[in-house]
Amino acid sequence: MIYLDTSVALAHLLAEDRQPTAALWAETLVSSRLLEYEMWTRLHARGVARSHGELLRALLGRVAMLEVIPEVVSRVFDPFPSAVRTLDALHLASIEFLRGQGQTVRLAAYDARLIAAAKTLRIKLFPL
Repeated sequence: MIYLDTSVALAHLLAEDRQPTAALWAETLVSSRLLEYEMWTRLHARGVARSHGELLRALLGRVAMLEVIPEVVSRVFDPFPSAVRTLDALHLASIEFLRGQGQTVRLAAYDARLIAAAKTLRIKLFPL
């Protein structure tokens, strides 16, 4: 199972220079509902929500979503081994929830700060 971070989804959707490998899309993908919120916010900020909205809906349709509910994000009430940003903490809490449910989860991310925080939690990375 691959936890899809917004940085990877956005790079794919906007055809940025760095692109995830085709192997990523063959995996079981999961993310926090935050992915949806972050993606729409960023598309609106760039003024491309209208032109990329259908592509985004298709991408989101391939991702299993964890809701932002206390059972999932309660991990944020305990300190992380390193300083993390709020949304990163919620994404990491989602991964920790999945691992607590016995799932093997790897993180797909381009965000260097999120990757560094994930490494402190011994979260495996999906090679991009």
